[in-house]
Amino acid sequence: MTDNEKATSRTYRVANVAVPARPLEPALYLVATPIGNLGDITLRALETLAGADVLACEDTRVTRVLLDRFGISGRPFAYHEHNANEAGPRLIAALDEGKSVALVSDAGTPLVSDPGYRLGQLALEAGHKVVPIPGPSAPLAALVGSGLPSDAFLFAGFLPVKEKGRRDRLAELSKIPATLIFFESPHRISDTLVIAADVLGPSRPACVCRELTKTFEEFRRGPLGDLAAQYADATVKGEVVLVIGPPAFDDVPAAVDVDVMLRELAVSMPATKAAAEAARLTGLSRKDLYQRLIELKDGDGG
Repeated sequence: MTDNEKATSRTYRVANVAVPARPLEPALYLVATPIGNLGDITLRALETLAGADVLACEDTRVTRVLLDRFGISGRPFAYHEHNANEAGPRLIAALDEGKSVALVSDAGTPLVSDPGYRLGQLALEAGHKVVPIPGPSAPLAALVGSGLPSDAFLFAGFLPVKEKGRRDRLAELSKIPATLIFFESPHRISDTLVIAADVLGPSRPACVCRELTKTFEEFRRGPLGDLAAQYADATVKGEVVLVIGPPAFDDVPAAVDVDVMLRELAVSMPATKAAAEAARLTGLSRKDLYQRLIELKDGDGG
């Protein structure tokens, strides 16, 4: 293919009109793609996908549907958790050659709960520019649709598969004064709601967000106990995001209470263990608690 033919092929279609894509500077572009409704793609994302020298994706079949919808002729290159060790260096080599590389996941924003994180690290370590192309994001869509507080939130990815792991993880996060966001399997959401109601309390507000931006999009809001009952015998299909509201104000330990706890724990155990135990009990950062304990000891004269 001649340079002129390459330039001609780098187009995308909007309302059945071909739009030429401008040349991209060498960099790794992290392109957010729709999580369901293809109409959510941004114009900047389309131009990046059409203009990139190399297009890497999680599943070429999924990405091909998006490319065909908008008339982009580029051939996607597979990059996923099973071939990352081989494909990653090849993509870095393309960057070394001065090419532009665009990375997409099957849906949403790359690097959020997918292996693209490793490629981003490799690119930065090799001294290459990394450019985010923002757009659709399942955690943010779930958060704003849930009706729960959005001034402070924590995206915690997937909970562990085993029940004990899920209980321990929820206990760690229970006191954090922020709305919690999790990805969850439709086959596990019923059990997870029961565990969450038990660990966090049945009255804690939550929202089960299913099939976001798709035809059967659904938000079920209510206390964890009520949601657990609703999903007890339900057959759930599609992708799920679970959003759980922050603890009640009275449930968050005050600074003075934390100081008292740290002092009491430090009487019978080393500072590192005291900080770890306080973190388990409060959900606060072990590192921050350790630093606070050191400050308290210095202030007490030893």
